[in-house]
Amino acid sequence: QPANQPTEQSNTSTNTLNHTLIIMSNNNNEDSSGGKKGDPTVTASGIDNTVESRESSLAGILKGKGVKEESLVQAIVALGEATARIAVHLADYVDHAYAGSQNASGDDQLQLDIQCDEAVFRAVRESGGVYATVASEETPQETKVSDTGIYSLGCDPLDGSSIIDANFSVGSIFGIWPGTKLVGRTGREQLASAVALYGPRTVLCIALADPSTVFEVTLVRDRSLWEVSRDRIQIKPAGKVFAPGNLRATNDHPQYQRLIQHWMAERYQLRYSGGMVPDVYHILAKSKGIFTNVSSTSAKAKLRLLYEVAPMGLIIECAGGEAIFESEDKSVLDITIEHTDHRVGVCFGGTDEVKKFKEFIFEQKSIH
Repeated sequence: QPANQPTEQSNTSTNTLNHTLIIMSNNNNEDSSGGKKGDPTVTASGIDNTVESRESSLAGILKGKGVKEESLVQAIVALGEATARIAVHLADYVDHAYAGSQNASGDDQLQLDIQCDEAVFRAVRESGGVYATVASEETPQETKVSDTGIYSLGCDPLDGSSIIDANFSVGSIFGIWPGTKLVGRTGREQLASAVALYGPRTVLCIALADPSTVFEVTLVRDRSLWEVSRDRIQIKPAGKVFAPGNLRATNDHPQYQRLIQHWMAERYQLRYSGGMVPDVYHILAKSKGIFTNVSSTSAKAKLRLLYEVAPMGLIIECAGGEAIFESEDKSVLDITIEHTDHRVGVCFGGTDEVKKFKEFIFEQKSIH
């Protein structure tokens, strides 16, 4: 069964430390006039000199896609700015140093994890006050960022830090909810979500709930502009590409083991890196495939509903695919976020591929 229990009490002081690091960083980033200082790495890159062109290019794209509310345009543009700044940090990542702290998962934090988290908080605070609340995997409290904000953001600023030392592609995940709260909501309430992928290109895949659409933009011309690189992303019902996460669960989850064997017998192509963003993004780029992360008694669920699953689920469903809970035929967008560390097992993919998942996991489970 999935493990949805809150994080152990021993992590409380760690979470407080992470939250304090963010607050201290922002308090210390003020010059004598009360203005914000630039991050040294970001400032040296020159990226702050092209903020206006980036913001106006992405705003124009969003309006062309039917986003009518100026506040929502501003909110998504802020995610573009966070993405651009994170891309700079990743390009300059040479010191593989740990920060001496842990995140809510108990994973040792890289200094890079904290830098990416700070990049998101900075972009949010500079967004014109449209965000009220932010919670991230590195700062897992609902943190107030504005008195005037009308949106809340749940995010994973750096998804894949465990594979970054091998120079694999990594990503960021963002979900935008209306209002000032995140806990107690469902993914279905999101107005938009986005996933950034940092590889040979820096790309941002954006899902809009209304009008329901998914498209991709790419950061080009020395990170000065966003351009549409995929006008509309649609996932085909069937496609023999699979990304099976949490394979340890096959040791005591016979249905999952049989499903893996089925994919291999049917000569599916394995496309799995160990990073959720690149593995799911492959489905979006190729318009086909399936991603699974199934839990068992000995291999607990790892993916967080707020930071990862709900935002990615909106993208998958808006692209015509299915995003379901691992243990019942229910969309991940209809699961209530019980707390910021709420974890679930999932299946994302084309409708026919998810149907096959259900046959193996649900129907065979009822037989045995």
